[in-house]
Amino acid sequence: MAEYASLIMFAAVFFCLLLGYPVALTLGGTALIAAGIGVMTNTFEPTFLFATPNRLFGIITNQTLIAVPLFVLMGVILEQSKIAERLLSTMSKPFGSMPGGLGIAVTLVGMLMAASTGIVGATVVTMSLMSLPSMLKANYDPALATGTICATGTLGQIIPPSIALVLLGDVLSNAYQQAQLSLGIFNPKTISVGDLFAGAVLPGLGLVLFYLVYLLTVARVTPDRAPAVASKEKFDLVEIVTSLVSPLVLIFAVLGSILTGIATPTEAAAVGAMGAILLALLARSMTMKAALEVARSTTRTTAMVFFILIGASVFSLVFRGYGGDALIQRLFEQMPGGLVGATFVVMLVIFLLGFILDFIEITFVVVPIVGPVLLAMGLDPIWLGVMIAINLQTSFLTPPFGFALFYLRGVAPDSIKTTDIYRGVIPFIVMQLLMMLLLIFLPELATWLPQLIFSRG
Repeated sequence: MAEYASLIMFAAVFFCLLLGYPVALTLGGTALIAAGIGVMTNTFEPTFLFATPNRLFGIITNQTLIAVPLFVLMGVILEQSKIAERLLSTMSKPFGSMPGGLGIAVTLVGMLMAASTGIVGATVVTMSLMSLPSMLKANYDPALATGTICATGTLGQIIPPSIALVLLGDVLSNAYQQAQLSLGIFNPKTISVGDLFAGAVLPGLGLVLFYLVYLLTVARVTPDRAPAVASKEKFDLVEIVTSLVSPLVLIFAVLGSILTGIATPTEAAAVGAMGAILLALLARSMTMKAALEVARSTTRTTAMVFFILIGASVFSLVFRGYGGDALIQRLFEQMPGGLVGATFVVMLVIFLLGFILDFIEITFVVVPIVGPVLLAMGLDPIWLGVMIAINLQTSFLTPPFGFALFYLRGVAPDSIKTTDIYRGVIPFIVMQLLMMLLLIFLPELATWLPQLIFSRG
């Protein structure tokens, strides 16, 4: 029984989460209870817990993780300052006069929101409140409207600069070093958040292209599902360019400085936060009430992330103390299909866990356990990170438990049926599965740009 104590711990965590207990307290509490039982039964070496202070100090002093509150601040300011709302209104004018045009405008604005906010819930809710009434008023098919909003809202998982990629990049960096050390490589190669950002660019833009082609096809084949919007307002090219310039400059300044090596992700996040503050001040849309809400929301989200990270750190210590990492490695090596079979099982498990856990919990709990084993078996860390991000994005869209569906259902009018939402997301799920298949057969989609920019490999 002691041999499988680590797996019992894992099962206990998910059982407690299903009962509704807080994630951070569940992780830390389960680990400490398991360690206490192990000490009393002489099946756990208590010296493993002595490493806890060093681990916590490492979290606090981790330069990469400073990017988290800064990116959160950037996204919340752009949301509260109504910049995205004005952008959608402006973009709807040139595109709305063509069939499917309003859906295209929503997708493009959603892409920009995803790149700046990076939090699925915030993006889906914001896009729903901004665009769903307009799409329904324009007689869009409810399924097409809700599916478009849900899909574009989840782009924050894969389009950099994304909080999900920051956290995933930091965890995968540690996992990659562990994997190399386990293979006897004592001068290990490293990967960075910038590598993962570069790897996610082409798959992220590819998904946006898939969405746009789908919307144009639907509008052409069944124009009554995505009709043109008759508008008496003539669009002003200067107005459109002006509204586009500020968010695009901000995103390119953040992402470009990382990809060109001018700034680290943390430094670029600081640029993004300051840029968002300046945009809000120039737009004169940041009231004192909005500023207080920005501070509260940023503090709340940041505290949640780091509290979960501390609980996950304690859990991983106890998990390894019980030999969980060695057990996982043996199970993967004995699995039919070798590396391919192990990767498939991990992706399936992550997909299913995406129904009940947010990306933060999966990143901090699951990836540190399975990551070192898969990377030691030969997987490319950038490819693995991009696949996990798209996998979670697909999970958040999949009925009946996808997070994005719940977020949209919570703010959608009663006239929208739940079945409409489910029908609407299915084509987008197929497109995301297609992107995962392309990554399997063409891994260069994720690895080419990092190699080109950072000369990896």
